[in-house]
Amino acid sequence: MVPAMRAKTPHQCEGCGAGAPRWLGRCPACGEWGSVVPIAPRAVGASPAGEPPVPIGRVAATAADRIPTGVGELDRVLGGGLVPGSVTLLVGEPGMGKSTLLLQALGAMAAAGARCLLVGAEESPEQVRLRAERVGTLEPELLLVAETSMPAVLAHVEHAPGSVGQVRDCAYQLVGLAKARGLPVVLVGHVTKEGTLAGPRTLEHVVDTVIAFDGDRHHTLRFLHALKHRFGSTQEVGLLEMGELGLAGVPDPSALFLSDRRTGIAGSAVAPVIDGARPMLVEVQALVAPPASGPPRRSASGLDAARLSLLLAVLEQRAGVPVASADVYASVAGGVRVTEPGADLAVALAVGSARLDVPVPPTTIVLGEVGLGGELRQVPQAARRLAEAARLGFERVVGPLALPAIPGVEVTPVATLREALQMVLGGAEGHDRAITRGRAA
Repeated sequence: MVPAMRAKTPHQCEGCGAGAPRWLGRCPACGEWGSVVPIAPRAVGASPAGEPPVPIGRVAATAADRIPTGVGELDRVLGGGLVPGSVTLLVGEPGMGKSTLLLQALGAMAAAGARCLLVGAEESPEQVRLRAERVGTLEPELLLVAETSMPAVLAHVEHAPGSVGQVRDCAYQLVGLAKARGLPVVLVGHVTKEGTLAGPRTLEHVVDTVIAFDGDRHHTLRFLHALKHRFGSTQEVGLLEMGELGLAGVPDPSALFLSDRRTGIAGSAVAPVIDGARPMLVEVQALVAPPASGPPRRSASGLDAARLSLLLAVLEQRAGVPVASADVYASVAGGVRVTEPGADLAVALAVGSARLDVPVPPTTIVLGEVGLGGELRQVPQAARRLAEAARLGFERVVGPLALPAIPGVEVTPVATLREALQMVLGGAEGHDRAITRGRAA
C-alpha cells in the first residue's frame, strides 16, 4: 500500500489549478499572469463522513439508471440520458443554441413527470418564458429562478461574486449536491474566441461529462460531441437543426447534406466520412480560377487549410494537374467541418475536376488518404462508410486497394491519385486530354 502524499503548495493558480510553493507573477503551468493566489491549507486525514475503508467487493453495486432527456440526439451522445448524481457541462460559442437545447431537454423531462429546476443568471424569467412558449415547453413541473448568487441557490456557501474561484467553488458545491441527492445537474458554459472553455480548467476535471455544442452560426446545423463522459462512450455524435420552433434532431444527416447537390457539374465529389462513430456522406466542392492579382489564393471552408495546400502540391507534382498558379477555393457543403484524412481523395478529385472541367459521375463516391508520393492509403471503418453510400443509392466507389466488398456497390481500387483521376475522368486518354486542356487554359 502506497501512502497518500501531498506536496505543500500554499499558492495555487486560479486558471489551471496548478500549485506553487510561493507567490508568482505568472503561472509556470498555463502562463496566465496574476492568477497565482494563496490558498487555505486543507486538513489531511479521515474522510469527511468518517467512514472506514472497506474491501472493494463489499461496495454495493448500484445500477446507473439513466433519465432520458427527450432530445434524441442528446440522448445518443449521453448513452441514453442523464445519470442520477452526475454533473454535465454543456459548452459552446455564444449563439449556438445552448439555452434552447437545455430548455427543450428540461421541458421534455418535466412533461414526463420529473420536476426540473432551471437557474438562469443571464436572462430574466420573462425572456425564458418567451423562449419556452416558442419551443413548446411550458410545463408545470419545470421550475424557473433567475439568480446570480450561489448562496441563494445552495444557501450555505459565500463567494466572491464574479471571481474565477467562484466558478470553481460553485462547481464543487453543485457536484456535492448532485452526489448527495442523486440529482443530475447540467451546467452551461461558454467557449472563448480561442476555442477553449471559459473559466478555470479545473472545471472540466470536476464534472462527470463535458459536451461540446458547436456549428457554423451562418448555418442551422449543430453538432453535439462528448469530450468527456464517465458513464459511456465519447464516440457518438448528435446532429440537430435550429428552426423557428427550436432544435430538431437530424436522423439522416447524409440525406440532408446531399439534398441540394447538383449533378453533372465539375468541381464536386462525394466522400463518406466518419465523425465519432457515425458515418456520413458529404459533398466537397471546389472552384479553380485564374488569379486576379498577386500570388495565387487558397481558401478552405470546412477543411484544414494546410491540408488543402498539401493536396494541391501533390496534384501538381504527382498527378500532373496544373493548379500551382491558380486561385483555388474548396469547401464542404452544408456547414460541416471535415478534418479526417479519409476525405483527401474527395478534395483532390473535386479540385482536379474543377481545373480540368470534367465532372465526377453522379453515382460515384471516393475515399482515401493521399500520401506525399501520390499513393492512396487505407482509411478506418471503410465497410461502414460504404454501407452508408449503398443505402443512399451510390453505385461505385473509387478508393485505395483492399476495399471491402459491399452488395450493390462496384469497388474500383486504385493505387495512386493519378490512377484515380484516370478512372473518374473516363480512362487515361481522357485524363491526358483534359490535362492538356487545363494547361492550355
